Order: sequence, then structure tokens, then C-alpha cells
Amino acid sequence: MSAKIYRPAKTAMQSGKAKTHLWLLEFDQEEPRRIDPILGYTSSADIKQQLKLTFETLEQACAYAERNGIEYRVIPPKEAARQTVSYTDNFRYNRTTPWTH
Repeated sequence: MSAKIYRPAKTAMQSGKAKTHLWLLEFDQEEPRRIDPILGYTSSADIKQQLKLTFETLEQACAYAERNGIEYRVIPPKEAARQTVSYTDNFRYNRTTPWTH
């Protein structure tokens, strides 16, 4: 039984950083998925894939995995490089590129 521990990035549908400070522990797939021959649904008998555990810190998540004998790997978060842009910079006199419509 193995798992990955990571901190999720914000989704494209949200502008804030809600729910991105928590660490998630997700179990890896142990059994392959099967396609139902009649309905065409994709299913699996592995119910641990549906389980997501949340933790406040990385240390808590690692301690939980070690305490329960779960093999884990940590995926470090990638911080977004934010660029601050001022609205008034659009109307600067010494602007390097011309302002057009």
C-alpha cells in the first residue's frame, strides 16, 4: 500500500487560495480499472482510491503514514510566481511599448 502526500494548487475556477494550505494524503491505485461490458462504465474494486485524508502540516501527514505502515512519497508544492502590475503603469509617459486599443 503506497500513497502520495502533496499540497494542492488552486483550481482555475477560483481566484483565492482557499483549501490550498492543507496537505492531502492520497492512496495509489492497487488494482487496474475495468470497463463494464454492458454499460461501459469504468470501475475498480479498490475503494482506497476514493479516500483523501487532509492534514494541517506535512509533518502530521508523514507521521500518520509512518504510524500506519503506509509507504509514501512527498510531492513538494510549486509556488506561483506572481507579478504585480499597477493600473497606472498603462498611462506612464516613459512606457517602453506603445499603448493601443
